[in-house]
Amino acid sequence: MKIYLPLLLGTIVLAAFFLSPAFTYANEEKPPFEEVFKKMDAEVRTALKKDKVEGLKELERVGNLLARDYPEEFMPYAMLNAVARMTSDQEKSLKILKRLATLDDTDPKIARVVSQAKGELKKREALGKPVEMKFTALDGSKVDLAKMKGKVVLIDFWATWCGPCVKEIPSVKKTYEALHAKGFEIIGISMDSDQKKLEDFLAKHAMPWPQFFDGKGWKTSLAQEHGISSIPAMWLVDKEGNLVDQNARTDLEEKVKKYLAM
Repeated sequence: MKIYLPLLLGTIVLAAFFLSPAFTYANEEKPPFEEVFKKMDAEVRTALKKDKVEGLKELERVGNLLARDYPEEFMPYAMLNAVARMTSDQEKSLKILKRLATLDDTDPKIARVVSQAKGELKKREALGKPVEMKFTALDGSKVDLAKMKGKVVLIDFWATWCGPCVKEIPSVKKTYEALHAKGFEIIGISMDSDQKKLEDFLAKHAMPWPQFFDGKGWKTSLAQEHGISSIPAMWLVDKEGNLVDQNARTDLEEKVKKYLAM
């Protein structure tokens, strides 16, 4: 289980209301967007209960339809963004994300979709390439991933309020304690907003690795820059400084041993 951005969660729930057969307005005045939303409510709930896969197809179809008829509205693009993140068709997902990334972002709500799409594209394109990350940690230490070549590095995007993140801590600590002396390092990217709470948590759980913290929560700069839309997100960087795994929480210790041996 992961914790998803509130924007994405809201998108999926609200977008559900739009699932309905296509409609047109030939020679008729286009009804208000809110009115269309209300009319789609009952049909959408039925469609989602019947079949999730077909529901996704319908979500995409209606998102495209509404984007055509209501291009100034935020929700049609948020719907398409949800499709891009939920579909197993990666070719379709990339196509949608690239489209969203080129939208006019004058409107603040649409700008959030554009920013998220750009971040997701950057994240996907990052695999197999060097990761740039440089900051002053919460404890005052200087962190520069470019200077950590020769080490295997876990980049852990997390937060103290994220249940699944906290659940991963014993596994992460176990791996760190077993392999740190052999060249394993961890960089924490905290998506908290309360510094005191974070510092108390780190002390209580004896987490000695450096933590990035800017107090912006879901808008944490390094998380946004790297397209993080759900946590825990654990990235593994090999000894050459290349990103080799974006789901390192699965079999973490074995993966670290593998890349340390290379």
